[in-house]
Amino acid sequence: MDIHSRFKYVRIQGKRLASNTLQGKGIFSLCWQLVQDKAMEQEDADLFVEIDSWFAEHLPWPPQCKRQEPVVCWFKTENSEEMLKMIVPALWLLDRYEVPYYLVYSNTPGEIVYEDQYQIAAMAGEALQIEELQPSWSPED
Repeated sequence: MDIHSRFKYVRIQGKRLASNTLQGKGIFSLCWQLVQDKAMEQEDADLFVEIDSWFAEHLPWPPQCKRQEPVVCWFKTENSEEMLKMIVPALWLLDRYEVPYYLVYSNTPGEIVYEDQYQIAAMAGEALQIEELQPSWSPED
């Protein structure tokens, strides 16, 4: 049995807490912070902008996120294979710039306030207790 069949949702988040949720910032926030801080080489920043643009085109942006409500977004594991494949280069960027992150799996993410084909948004609750497990990714994966 693989991990996806045991859990409904997966989230990629860092150690730094988001001010509106008090939970780990998601992968897009982590990467955008590197871009805004000019911590990435330009080629890497351009790569992330391409990744973000692909997601903006293929993944709806929950209205709760647009309004900056205290929600946490999760990919659905049952049909997120394409999304997770497209996020691998962003994981590689986090590794390259030594930004720690976690893959968090859950069946109980909190009260779900938004749902589409690929993701959910759940109301932020207590900070998750997670173990550090740092996979190593490369752009070829």
